[in-house]
Amino acid sequence: MKILHTSDWHLGHKLYGRQRYEEFASFLQWLERCIEKHGVETLIVAGDIFDSQAPSNRSLAMYYGFLSQISHSCCRHIIIVGGNHDSPTLLNAPRELLHSLNIHVVGSVPADIEDELIVLHDKNHEPEAMILAVPYLRDKDIRSSTAQETLDDKHRKMLQGICDHYSILVQLALKKQKQIGQNNNKKIPLIATGHLFCQGGVTRQGDGVRELYVGTLVRVGLDCFPKEIDYLALGHLHFPQLVAKQENRRYSGSPLTMNFSEAGEQKMVLLVDSSDDMSVQEIPVPCFQQLLNISGNLEHILQTIKSLAATRQSILLEIHYKGETLIDNLQEQIVAAVEETELEVLRISNKRIYNYILRQSSEIKTLEELSPYQVFQQCLDLSEIPLEQQKEMTLDFATTLSALNHNEQKA
Repeated sequence: MKILHTSDWHLGHKLYGRQRYEEFASFLQWLERCIEKHGVETLIVAGDIFDSQAPSNRSLAMYYGFLSQISHSCCRHIIIVGGNHDSPTLLNAPRELLHSLNIHVVGSVPADIEDELIVLHDKNHEPEAMILAVPYLRDKDIRSSTAQETLDDKHRKMLQGICDHYSILVQLALKKQKQIGQNNNKKIPLIATGHLFCQGGVTRQGDGVRELYVGTLVRVGLDCFPKEIDYLALGHLHFPQLVAKQENRRYSGSPLTMNFSEAGEQKMVLLVDSSDDMSVQEIPVPCFQQLLNISGNLEHILQTIKSLAATRQSILLEIHYKGETLIDNLQEQIVAAVEETELEVLRISNKRIYNYILRQSSEIKTLEELSPYQVFQQCLDLSEIPLEQQKEMTLDFATTLSALNHNEQKA
């Protein structure tokens, strides 16, 4: 059986406020063709289908449209497990309806753990694989709190809870595997999913991947996954990688570049062949929208923009000004340089202006010592904003900062 492992689609994700629906649509169309080309019989999506727990109608339409198309393809089974970004309720709501199309959804840990065991059947209705469909394990799913427990106790209980969950599930799977073998004289492979952070996992600064358990550094070791698992399909980390150098324990990574820190990295999906001792083929995902960082002085930035514009390619830019000269109209010059080109600047970072502010202060020497309000006020003063305008701008800033803090606490 050929299995395609993917994860972390993050449908609806925005890049500095810019919508990316066309990129997501292009990826899903490509994935459909990839499934047909390689004769994929089972698709596994290991969490974070959506970027938020309240996805837009357009994101939902793309998701269900894709499932509808794939259900009529060579792909006989689709396994979807929830990630930390997903709403378990939203994923599980159409579960029974989707099950009739051989689409199995496990949005959260079910009341009966055996519901995470899914036996897949071939065209002749014979068992061909067993999926241990483990979603993102929330704190409440894996541990119970007790009075006066220390942080170390909490860490230990979380790790033990994750390990126990996989151990119990594998024992149930082995019993069922044995029963199937007795009836069919056939041993079917065990394939597990997971959405978590393994020890040694590689991330990129600013890629949006965060610790899953607030206030902890809980990262799961390889020994947490029983050796009887023939292939472990993981999600959460955006960079495709092996777990502890094990070929059959893998992160597929996100199929789209989630941040400029990932610019230039090759994204992929993983094709697993259960008939060939779980061999894995890495299938590169095309780049549907190029991202690029430009760092340097103004001359270098403008020259690079000119060279890129000559290629007539659509490129999203993040610019970091690192020149020695303080330029008060930096943004205006860069915006003018990309006019009537296929280039789009999403962010301009000007550290020089912040360093200038710091040098003007005899009391505050580092940016880390400044509060957001102090930085904002000094920017107003440096820009010589009239006092009558500062009051309204300060109120707008306070409202924006409050909204950002509220969203971060909810996350």
